[in-house]
Amino acid sequence: MTSKATSPEDYIKEAPQERQFFLNKLRNTIKNNLPKGFQECMQYGMIGYVVPHSIYPDGYHCNPEMPLPFMSFASQKNSINLYHSGIYAIPEIHDWFITEYPKHCKRKPDMGKSCIRFKKPEEIPFELIVELCQKLSIQDWIETYEKTLKK
Repeated sequence: MTSKATSPEDYIKEAPQERQFFLNKLRNTIKNNLPKGFQECMQYGMIGYVVPHSIYPDGYHCNPEMPLPFMSFASQKNSINLYHSGIYAIPEIHDWFITEYPKHCKRKPDMGKSCIRFKKPEEIPFELIVELCQKLSIQDWIETYEKTLKK
């Protein structure tokens, strides 16, 4: 479900009423815990957190006019999805997340490569997401991204 919303506020307002509290809480959790430098925006029809061109002028290699993506979240048909590039690109972060997840949730994580799907918004592990947000500085992410591109 790609949104045409032009701001995070509009994106959340157009989500189903029963999800808006959780989307706002997720947004605030991310904004309050990402290291300095990441910028909130609308990207790919969802709320994203990127490395702005003012810090990384090269932008995203697939489309250099876009800032370098890092993290995002979306309200999909059956779930709220959180995307974190570090989980995909850095095995240690992936392994840490998988190990920590059962300490915060009763059910097994529903994950793709960089995606974590939460079918029950009331079970979103906000404290774990706080820790995940703090795992990589903006410079760490740029270095990881550039190393990955060179492979």
